[in-house]
Amino acid sequence: MHSYPEPILKLISELANLPGIGPKTAQRLAFFLLSQNRGRVAELALAMLEAKDKVSYCEVCFNLAEGKKCPLCEEDNRRRDVICVVQDPRDVAAIERTHDFKGAYHVLHGAISPMDGIGPEQLRVRELLGRLASGEVIEVIIATNPNIEGEATALYLARLLKPIGVKVTRIAHGLPVGGDLEYADELTLARALENRREM
Repeated sequence: MHSYPEPILKLISELANLPGIGPKTAQRLAFFLLSQNRGRVAELALAMLEAKDKVSYCEVCFNLAEGKKCPLCEEDNRRRDVICVVQDPRDVAAIERTHDFKGAYHVLHGAISPMDGIGPEQLRVRELLGRLASGEVIEVIIATNPNIEGEATALYLARLLKPIGVKVTRIAHGLPVGGDLEYADELTLARALENRREM
């Protein structure tokens, strides 16, 4: 790869810094971009700069927003007394795709991870407590990821919120629809059994 001109090496290096992009994919993307006409590459660069300049965080829930509030916080028909707490704006999009949840959201922007130096202070926990201060919220649904960091964050939030008197629930974990028992790991099977419901 050292035989490439310096601008290509720089482009590959920058692309490789993106999450989920390894050196080979970065090289493939760099050569794809070089094969495009200048106008197409300029459109891509402009779209990235425009997103960076115009998108910020909602002042209410900390989801992605183009103005002060995200489109979901501006909807009049959403329940404000139920808040679903998620780690990332992508989680909001995933839950919205179900078309089942009609409440409000709160995006933490991460999960507690002592190994990475991330504690509750680095998350939007204080802002969540501020939203609960009005007494309007009756339930907080914790929808953090089912991994060590997500579970630690869920436990921390549950302990913090219970004394406030709000109902704290956790999304169920278990087998995916269409999955086979023989391929499920032990923890997933244990969660599926634990979260069983009457038929």
